[in-house]
Amino acid sequence: MLFVPLSFLVALFLAVFLVRLLREGSESWSRNGLFLALLALYVVQSLLVGLRWGYGVMAVLPVLPVMASLVPALSYLAFRDLTRESPGLSWTDWPHLLPMLATLILLVIGRAPVDLVIIANFFGYGLALLWLARLGPDGLLAARLDGALRSYRALQLTGLALIASALTDVAISLDMLWSGGRYSPMVVSAATTLILLLLGIGAVTAGQEEVGEQEAGEGEAPVDGHGFETPDAPSDTAFSTKSATEDHRRLAADLDRLMTERRLWADPDLNLARLARRLGMPARAVSEAVNRVHGVSVSHYVNNHRITEACRLLADTDLPVTRILFEAGFMTKSNFNREFLRVTGENPSDWRQRLSLLPSGKKGTQSA
Repeated sequence: MLFVPLSFLVALFLAVFLVRLLREGSESWSRNGLFLALLALYVVQSLLVGLRWGYGVMAVLPVLPVMASLVPALSYLAFRDLTRESPGLSWTDWPHLLPMLATLILLVIGRAPVDLVIIANFFGYGLALLWLARLGPDGLLAARLDGALRSYRALQLTGLALIASALTDVAISLDMLWSGGRYSPMVVSAATTLILLLLGIGAVTAGQEEVGEQEAGEGEAPVDGHGFETPDAPSDTAFSTKSATEDHRRLAADLDRLMTERRLWADPDLNLARLARRLGMPARAVSEAVNRVHGVSVSHYVNNHRITEACRLLADTDLPVTRILFEAGFMTKSNFNREFLRVTGENPSDWRQRLSLLPSGKKGTQSA
């Protein structure tokens, strides 16, 4: 019976998503090039791990540490682009090549500290990613607002996976020291495969949110007289309205008018950077105003407007749910369902069915 290493299956899984993202077209390639490169790197690395630890192919052994040294820097640069109003690489990013160059030089001269360089590389970039995550979903200025939360979680997952990889290398080094490497092959194969899978899931999640693949919360939020949640209703208890200043209230009011009059929420590619440009204010100021005045993140603030529109369309029209989610500014059914559940406590179909069962008089007050 043919033996297929688990890492080969991981490579196949990631390759399928890579192909799906590539099929989105050249526009998505330029916008998500780093995530695509990251996925391709994970696929190749998974194949090499399978060849080495599944079939004992020693020829790939020198390539593995060099490939691995590229993972942390590329992961960091990909997610860092989501935190910038003007993403993209520049010549000032060349220092991120140093870990790979150091690994390559140490391998050529045959010096022992290669493992230490790789451990420091993964651990350092893992901490750097968690530092990027300190600002929360609103820190991802370039992420689409209907998927900012998932991109943020992917950022956290990637940072933790890099740190876990560094700790795994430490465990392998200790095993080599104490037991002569008796358990190292098993640990390397299992841990590397799992970590590559987690890293791949993080890249796929962030990449899909930005590409906007068109695939077919908890609790019930406060609602207004129409049965919809008001856009101002707090849903992120982490934010406080007590410290809002007059400048915060003025900026929040300007944003409210812009959202209502220009229907900015209908733009599926809307992100915090675009909102800030329309207001002529720094992104951090817009985020802070929404956080303190409305008590929610910017992504929830915008999605509250979208769900309000979705509820209106569900109540007043016969449009199918798959059409309504696009009309409301969402690009994926999964994000729409998640946000609808957060706001109303129900899925869209159940919400519409419940409304249809109401007496005509009461239904009129809720759909007016």
